[in-house]
Parts: sequence; C-alpha cells; structure tokens
Amino acid sequence: MRPSARSNWLPPAAAALLLLLFAAGCGRDSVKVYKVDSSDMVATTPPPVAATSPAGMPTSLPAGLPAPDNSGLPKLKYTLPDGWKEKDLTQLRVASFAISENGKTADVSVIPLGGSAGGDAANVNRWRGQVGQPPLAETELKQSAEAVSVGSQPADLYDVAGTEPGSGDDARIIGAILHTGESTWYFKMMGDSSLVETNKPAFLAFLRSVEFQGSAAPATLDLSQLPASHPAVPGMGAETPTAAGAKPSWTVPPDWKEGELMQFLVARYVIQGAGDATAAVNVSQLDGNGGGLLANLNRWRAQLGQPGITGDDAAKLPTIDAAGTPAVLADFSGTDARTGKPARLIGVVLPFNGQTWFYKLMGDPDLVGQQKDVLIKFVQSAQYPATK
Repeated sequence: MRPSARSNWLPPAAAALLLLLFAAGCGRDSVKVYKVDSSDMVATTPPPVAATSPAGMPTSLPAGLPAPDNSGLPKLKYTLPDGWKEKDLTQLRVASFAISENGKTADVSVIPLGGSAGGDAANVNRWRGQVGQPPLAETELKQSAEAVSVGSQPADLYDVAGTEPGSGDDARIIGAILHTGESTWYFKMMGDSSLVETNKPAFLAFLRSVEFQGSAAPATLDLSQLPASHPAVPGMGAETPTAAGAKPSWTVPPDWKEGELMQFLVARYVIQGAGDATAAVNVSQLDGNGGGLLANLNRWRAQLGQPGITGDDAAKLPTIDAAGTPAVLADFSGTDARTGKPARLIGVVLPFNGQTWFYKLMGDPDLVGQQKDVLIKFVQSAQYPATK
C-alpha cells in the first residue's frame, strides 16, 4: 500500500447546495456541463416507499457559478491499497478509485455532505436499491450495521449483496457512514460481488488509514454571481456575513470555547459539562427569510428525530427581544439523529436588516437546560454589522 492525499474537494454543505441547484432547474442555453456520477447522489429526504434510481437527476450546473476556492480546505490523507487505481474526481467525490481483476470491476468513492444528508436509513436503502434489494425498516438496518473505524472515529458499515438492475449480474455494496461534527462522510465500494468480497479487508484497512488534516474553515459558493435570469433557489442566500470577515460582536460566556467552523457557519462554540456531557452553539445567517421560519424549525426537529410542526404551532412559540426585534425562541427535545443519544435543542431565529440569523444550542439535555439563559443573553448582546 502507498500513502496518498487529495485536497481538491467540494466542501460538504456546498455539495448539498449542488443538489439543490440541480433541483432548481436551469435552461439548456445557460448551463455548463460537469462530470457527475449518478450513483453518488445522496438522499436528502426521509426513506422512500420503494428504493428508486436517481438516474434522471440533471448533470449540469448553471453558467456563472464560480468554482469554490478550496485552497484552505483540510486534506484527506489515506493509504492506498495495492491494486486500487485513483480516478478523476466527479463533482461530489473527494476521493475515487477503480479496482479491476480478471475482467471484473469495482468502484470506490468518498463523499462528504453537510448535516445528516437525509439520514442513514434513507441512504442505505438507496444503496440497497442499487443492487436490486427492497428497502428495510430503520430498526432492521441498525441491526445489520457493523461497527468499524474510519481513522480513529467510530462508523457504521453496511454490506448489501444483490444483482445489478440493468444486467442482472451479481453485485455488492460495502459502505461505511461516518458522522463527524456537522458532516456525514460516505465511503462506498460497489461492483462485482466476488471482487468486492475479495477487497473487503483492503477496504477496511483503507478506512482505518484515513486522516482528516487541517482545520481551516471551508470556502463558500457565492450565489451572488449567478446570472440574474437564474431561478431562485429556495432557502439559499449568500450564507456568509455581510462583509468578508464581518460578524456580530458578542459577549461570549467564559466557559464557551471556540470550535471548528463548518460550512456556512458564522461562529461555533463548544461547551463541556460534567462528565462527558457536551453541547455546541452554532450561529449562521441567510439572506431574506432564510427559507421560512417553519421550514427551519422543522429542520431542527428532524435533527432530534421529531415530526414537523404546523404554522399554527410555530406562531405560538415565545419570542425574546434581540437587537430591538422579536426573535422566535424554540425549545425541542428528542434523540440526536447522528448519535442516537437523548438531546435538547434551543434555537433563536432573528430577522434583522433583510437577513435572518439562526442561533442553535444543541447537546446533552441537562447541559442545554443549564445554558438556556446564557444563550439568550449571548443573542441579546450581539451588535450586528451594517448591511449594504
């Protein structure tokens, strides 16, 4: 095996943004074609009734969308197994390999996306559909998962055998899902069943060799450079502070420690409680109404495994005064969809000067409860930069 590293990759939330741009629809006269592997599409909705192929997804991006500057992104380092050949990267992949032996082939991909990317069950069932298998209930999928390591971090491994829907040939997928920070990483080997089986030890060794190097904040895609005629992308604005490097000035509590910035976050703080209790505060900003209050509240509820609420329910939530403006205060409890542990989320949604600011405190239920008033004071201490 030989070590290798790749740094030219699309940031997780930007990859999710590309999926939204695909769905927005662009005219043929204003598009520029990029390489996209349809097998890379990741579910962004709850599990479907039946697993279906995403082959109809468009494979183009709007002209005028600048390539993200990835020079400051962390590198993915790994040890390349013998016999694996590096391939050109498609739009979503940060690493891509081909395996070939005696006329049999397999493909290995590594794709990071922001958040839970639709949830593990939806994506494993998508894999099952790719080898002609029906979807399973989430409880059955969890029972089938094997515990593995990606680097030093725990991950779940799924091994699905079946047939290639197009040819009827034996096919197999071995995929690992890693949740880290606010991103989900998908490591997937797919191809001839016997070749995939033979390469399973090499795949596991590859996973163990992975290192995430560097902690620079990812670059963002500047949607302001889209053509004026391009259709609006619901809920997406220039998810950066108003001016480069500008953000509100706050009174930060002494026990809040600055955390690693994720894609589109303006600020992030980590709180350590008693024992192993932890919580995190994320601050982000979107232009306009940020996709709407109800959509964002239900996005938070989904992160806790809770069903959505109605507009009437949202209207009944309490408000606090922040920057002289009423801000909605949400307080939800449930189970963290990434860890399976009990969690509580306290969020503040503040519309201000044509933008919407989102403050989210989430983590151990007791610790979050202790920090609720602290979060409110933090939000109320903010002094916002002037908008143009």
